[in-house]
Amino acid sequence: MTATPWSEDFMKNYQWLDECLLSKQGTKKVFQPAWQAYRYLLGEKMYAYIGINDQNGRPIITLKLDPFFSNTLRNQYEDIVPGYYMNKTHWSSVYLDGEVPKTLLEDIVSASYDVMFSSLSKKAKALISSE
Repeated sequence: MTATPWSEDFMKNYQWLDECLLSKQGTKKVFQPAWQAYRYLLGEKMYAYIGINDQNGRPIITLKLDPFFSNTLRNQYEDIVPGYYMNKTHWSSVYLDGEVPKTLLEDIVSASYDVMFSSLSKKAKALISSE
């Protein structure tokens, strides 16, 4: 078991999100000690991570998204902001303790997965699809 900065209650509150990410075909979960965050990979590419914003201590999930979709979400929800420590055009962070509906967050996870899957080579896609 890997030590994290999160309480047991935090982990229980967001177990559904972890399960949502891991339900995506080919997703692998890796703890990144330097970030104190869990990375979610498709092939060797990260499409999401869950961690803590060390500037304000709030739990976040950061996802790679289509830039237009990211901007739309950021304009509609104050708890969706440019990607924490990431490229601000392609990544958005969602404060997990904020007001973003669970169903929307599930949709955002799917959109992030789709963005990453579409960027993979044919060979990588075929490998993931055969799992």
